Amino acid sequence: MPPPVRTPRQAWIDAALAMLAESGPDAIRVETLATALGVTRGGFYRQFAGRQELLDAVLDTWEHRSTDEVRARIEHEGGDAGSKVRRAGLLTFSKELLPVDIAVREWSRRDPAVAARLARVDNNRMDLLRELLGAIVSDPEEVEARSLLAFSLLIGNHLIAAEHPGGTRDQVLTAAGRLLITP
Repeated sequence: MPPPVRTPRQAWIDAALAMLAESGPDAIRVETLATALGVTRGGFYRQFAGRQELLDAVLDTWEHRSTDEVRARIEHEGGDAGSKVRRAGLLTFSKELLPVDIAVREWSRRDPAVAARLARVDNNRMDLLRELLGAIVSDPEEVEARSLLAFSLLIGNHLIAAEHPGGTRDQVLTAAGRLLITP
């Protein structure tokens, strides 16, 4: 008789990431994940020692996808610094990563370990912006200011509900982006 098919570790992590994005970290429960995956709880314990190990793996995956994979893709696809800045924003705050990012930001408000992880990710993102924008302008203060503005624009865009008379949000974002990457 063939061995039973086991739910891969990554399937548990991906389901937990989806649950985090939709309902926050408190919703990530073994029983709920098992039901969502159509498997038993026992399969979870063949992959993880407990819920905390899963939560750590979820944060590891989010961090890797949000930093390492974004950087690798930017470098692989090439282009000038301005196009790389735009691509970094689009990749970092894509429809797949943005909901998780927002959930992690909310989670970090009440969990110091998650706050430390978020700070590491944001510092990595700022380092990338400094590197890219440093190829556009040479003044270190201006590089830092543009990097902060660019990062704030990307995060704030998803938190601000203001309308833009005479234009769409996308038009305003495009114009703001041009201002940030124009020497």
